[in-house]
This record gives sequence, structure tokens and C-alpha cells, in this order.
Amino acid sequence: MTDVAESGPLEDGWISEPLAAEFPELRVLTCALPAPDAKADPGVVERLEYLASRFNGRRAVELRREPVPAAYRVFHRHIGLDPDVDRTPIEAAAVERLLDGGHRSHGRVPDALLLALLETGVAITALDAAEVDGPVGLRESRPGERLGSGELAPQMPAGRIVIADAERTLGELFGRLHEDLLPGKRTKRLVLVCVQVPGVPSIHVEEAVWTCIEALAPSA
Repeated sequence: MTDVAESGPLEDGWISEPLAAEFPELRVLTCALPAPDAKADPGVVERLEYLASRFNGRRAVELRREPVPAAYRVFHRHIGLDPDVDRTPIEAAAVERLLDGGHRSHGRVPDALLLALLETGVAITALDAAEVDGPVGLRESRPGERLGSGELAPQMPAGRIVIADAERTLGELFGRLHEDLLPGKRTKRLVLVCVQVPGVPSIHVEEAVWTCIEALAPSA
């Protein structure tokens, strides 16, 4: 079971020199903590339902004008993504809400990530800590680099910003993750990864991480 007290400290990940030079405000925040039970938490599900009830089509249209979503849209364009095609995390969640008529529960970890995103606008990624080798950071993908091993692993465009550890690419920033890194029933410890994009205040990023940690804690 996860306990807020058992979570590790918030730590800064690394940024490759070219990215740090291009985006001085870019930051990676990570935190390790015990994995929770997979079963959804009723309290978190209730909070998701409440947030869904307050969301409508008008809010979806106005969302992109809010400061944090707007910062994500600007950053998407700077890294070569069209936010109207490759939606920002919060806009993708908004579209899913409208299509599904609510925020569906997908288990303890996905629900916690979604709750943090909806309450702060900041996206968090959860990784299986056993599959991560060393500190997590950001760099650009290398020519011919694949997301995974083997000939069938998808090849990534050169220069795409990726989440990586000391040995390999863990996933695309705001995109696909290596399948081995997805938390599952055998996961004993998680690593939360939160990327602070330029224009998003640190207080929002730290609030997102702590919201997620608290949502993963056992119910009282």
C-alpha cells in the first residue's frame, strides 16, 4: 500500500545540454513511491465524477485559453507538434470526457494521474521503477532509435524529445511509452515523472505531483 510518508523526495531529473540551451525553463520532476493496489479508490473515482459533472462543451472550447493549457499549446508548437492534431494532455482528457460522457475509472494509478491532470492542467507519467535504470531526464531521440527492442519496435523520428534513463528511451514526451515500463500487477514501486514546460509555474507542477501521491495513498 502507498503511504504519502513512504514516498521519496521530489527530485530534479536531468536535461540534455541542447534542450537546456533551447528551453531554459524546461524541468523534470520525479518521485519514487511504493505501488498501490490496482483496485480503483472510491474516493478518487468520486472526485473524477464530480469534475466531470462540472465540465461541458463551453468549458472545452475555453480551456485552451487558460494559462496552463495555453503554455502546453505553445510548447507543442515549439517542439514540432500541432496541438490541434497531437492534443495536449488536458485537451485530450477534455475530448475523452465529452465523448464518453464522463471520466471512466481505469484503476488506481491511471485514476490518480487523471485526477492530477484535471485539477492542475499538468501531466504526470507513472513508470515501473524496476524497469528504470538510473535518474530520468529528457533528451532528443537519436537517428534510427526505436521505442523498445526488436525489429517490430516502432522507430522514432530523429530529434523528438523523449523521456530517458541512463540506458534507453522510456517514451516520447507526451506520447507513447515503452510497454515494459507500464505499471502492472507485479509492479512494486513507481516512479512519477512530471515535465514542467515553459510558462507553467512551479507551484502547479508540484501541486500536480502531490495530488497524484495523495490519490495513490491508502484510504483512511
